[in-house]
Amino acid sequence: MASYRSQKHEYLLTCALTTNNKKTTMKYKEKIAALREEMSRQQIDAYLIPSSDPHISEYLPDRYKVIAWLSGFTGSAGTLLITADFAGLWTDSRYFVQAKEQLEGSGVTLMKLVVQNAPEYASWMASNMPEESVLAFDGKLLSAQVANIVIDTLSPVGIQVRGNIDLFETIWVDRPALPTEKAYLLKAEETGQSVLSKIEAIRKKMKESRADFHVISTLDDLAWTLNIRGSDVNCNPVVLGFILISEDQTHLFIDRNKLDQSEKKTLESYGVLTEDYDQIWTSIAKLPGGSKLLIDPRRNCHSMNQQVPNSVLCIEKTNPSTDLKAIKNDLEITLTRETMVKDGVALTRFFIWLEEEMARGTNLSELSISHKLRDFRAEQSGFVGESFDTIAGYREHGALPHYKITESSNSTLQAQGLFLIDSGGQYRGGTTDITRVVSLGEITAEEKKDYTLVLKGMIEGSTAVFPKNSRGYQIDAITRKPLWDAYKNYGHGTGHGIGFFLNVHEGP
Repeated sequence: MASYRSQKHEYLLTCALTTNNKKTTMKYKEKIAALREEMSRQQIDAYLIPSSDPHISEYLPDRYKVIAWLSGFTGSAGTLLITADFAGLWTDSRYFVQAKEQLEGSGVTLMKLVVQNAPEYASWMASNMPEESVLAFDGKLLSAQVANIVIDTLSPVGIQVRGNIDLFETIWVDRPALPTEKAYLLKAEETGQSVLSKIEAIRKKMKESRADFHVISTLDDLAWTLNIRGSDVNCNPVVLGFILISEDQTHLFIDRNKLDQSEKKTLESYGVLTEDYDQIWTSIAKLPGGSKLLIDPRRNCHSMNQQVPNSVLCIEKTNPSTDLKAIKNDLEITLTRETMVKDGVALTRFFIWLEEEMARGTNLSELSISHKLRDFRAEQSGFVGESFDTIAGYREHGALPHYKITESSNSTLQAQGLFLIDSGGQYRGGTTDITRVVSLGEITAEEKKDYTLVLKGMIEGSTAVFPKNSRGYQIDAITRKPLWDAYKNYGHGTGHGIGFFLNVHEGP
């Protein structure tokens, strides 16, 4: 949890982060101008750009960091809309301050979401775009669920929607290629469950839904199902690919150069056949008429849905693997506990080092501290890398849930104020995510009060007794009550699931 962020803190943070790099500003303006030229050439009135990839990922390969390339905004959640005379970025409260700074001078307006993840831009388009205008987007970057909301909102007011247009293939001349790093397989002795048993568990769920086929696009679901890991996305040990499961076959669509022959044979022994990454689109299009496909509209892209033949019935449900992987088996629980001990050792050494260096008067910055913490984790056995970019926020920076250190924002620590460190590690035995706030000295009364309110909320949430089948938002309210009593709040979630040597954010 984060403490209350006052308007004064936001002002100080904006002043600390703002730079006047006119060259950068012009770069983004020129890119937006180039996009508008291409839109005009293809008779497109508005172009929608989500922060996503064909797997509806939260964290992206460089090739799909389109919003950052076009506008400079680097947050992990946002949707950009470009028209001939308007450019707006919709994002949630976690990124308001960051977006305000990064978008300054780019010509892009910050549009503050009222509800996190809600497609509020659809209503804006319906109210502001004239009848018979054309909206386009790359259907591989928008989930089927959100695409349907956009279409259902715009069609009644006469706005045409074209969901198969990738304009960046034309204007992004040095666009990065897809990653080519090798993938690797984990043994059942490392995960607690074999590939065969996981596939059978998914098939059981398919039968309950009377589905003949099931497509998996999400990378952590793929990794969990096949006990496969990779490094295609920074901080997430996943590999780009798709899975198509039927009653008697399983197909993995992947860059086959990522696996050696022995790994392919191992997968074949589980009944898993490997095919080229792009072959998934053809395979979906060739599903037999009259069959039933289990597909998650939130976790598959619009283009995937469009490939399904009209003669195939789509059964829209959450991926079975999403729920299955959330329930950790005995080995995963044991290894995660062991990993938490390792991570705790690294953090303890780090905090001792920090205290000693501060006492010596060593010049420490947010960046140097982040690097040092990684070094302590790297000393632990099984360490693979960080589970997300470390958030090391001194004073007002600590009020930003997803603060990302840059050379221009990098603060020097002093013997006063609060310091927040939010970090985690990827280990072969699990994934960690730890947040701590420490006093460096001379704490103000406001800081003491905010820290105490957050602590009270943490205690309330940790000690709450609640009935089976309670919802997360109900426990969330219990946790927030001490802050609400003081007319304060924090603009982000209270907690989240964590994968087993997988994504640091894991549903449901």
